[in-house]
Amino acid sequence: MVHQPSSQPRLSPSSDTEDTSEMSMLLAPRLAYFAGVARTEHVTRAALEMNVPQSTLSRAMVRLEQDLGVDLFARIGRTVSLTPSGRAFLTHVERALAEIERAAEEVRADADPATGKVAFGFLHTMGSETVPGLIRAFRADHPRVRFSLVQNYGEAMIERLRAGELDLCLTSPVPDAPDLVARRLDEQKLRLVVPADHPLASRKRIRLAEAADETFVTLEPGYGLRRITDDLCKEAGFRPRVAFEGEEAETLRGLVAAGLGVALLPPPAVARPGVAELTVTAPRAAREIGVAWLDGHPDTPPVAAFKKFLLSKRGSLLT
Repeated sequence: MVHQPSSQPRLSPSSDTEDTSEMSMLLAPRLAYFAGVARTEHVTRAALEMNVPQSTLSRAMVRLEQDLGVDLFARIGRTVSLTPSGRAFLTHVERALAEIERAAEEVRADADPATGKVAFGFLHTMGSETVPGLIRAFRADHPRVRFSLVQNYGEAMIERLRAGELDLCLTSPVPDAPDLVARRLDEQKLRLVVPADHPLASRKRIRLAEAADETFVTLEPGYGLRRITDDLCKEAGFRPRVAFEGEEAETLRGLVAAGLGVALLPPPAVARPGVAELTVTAPRAAREIGVAWLDGHPDTPPVAAFKKFLLSKRGSLLT
C-alpha cells in the first residue's frame, strides 16, 4: 500500500523547477494502480483485483492527475473511462511496467541456484585451458549454471568488479585493496623465452641477470605480468630494455620466435615452435594467481557455489 503525504510537493509540466528524477519518484508508485484502473474501467473492481483499499486507489488517481496536470479519466460514478491523454499515458505506462517485469524476471533467473549466471573474469593466459577446465569440472555438479566470461588484464578486471560488472575474477598479482577480498589459489612459474636460434637456446636453466643485455618484449604497462617482469629484472640488478609491448602473452611468444627479443612468460598451453623456454633459477620467477571479489557484495547462489568451488582448488588450480 502506497500513501503520498499531503505535504509532499507536487510537480507540473509548467513548473520552472521541474526535475525529472523527482517526477519519476512521484509517479512511479502509482503507475501500476493507474494501469489497473485503466484496464477495468472501475475503481472498486480494480481495488479488489489489486487488493488495496478503494479509498487508497481513488486518492492515488486524483494525486496522479494533479501531479501531471491533466485529466486521465472521465468519471461516471465508480465507472471511469480513459481520456485521450489517459490513453496516451497508458501506452507508455504499460511499456514501462513490462520492462520492469522483464528486468525482475532477468535478475531472478540470474540468481536461480540451478540455472543462474556467474559473471567471471580471468587473465588471457588462463583462457585456453585453465578456465575451460574449471568450468567443465564445476558444471559436472551444476550443469545448468550459465557464465558470462570476460578476458582482460588484472587492473581492468578489478575496475569491472568495482563497477558491479563481474562477480569474481582470476588475476595476478593477487590484489591487496580495502574494498576487495582476495585469496591466493596457486602460482605459475615464469620462464625466460628466447628464439630457437639464440645462443642461450641450448641452456635448460639461467639466472635472469645473464639476460641483462638482451632486448625484451613485454606486456604493456598496467598488466600484472609487466609489473612482475619489471620487478624481477630489478631484483636481478638491471632494467629491461623493452623493444615491443603487447596485450597478449602468446603474441609476445610469437615476437620472440621471430627473433625480436626475449620475454618472461608463463608456460604455453601448447608448445610453440621457434622458441626455447628456460627455467629461471634466480631470482625466483613465479606469479601468484588468486581469485578476487568485492567486499560486502552479496552473492547469488550460483556465484556462492562457484566461489566455493574455486577456493577448493587452492594449490591445484593449474594442474
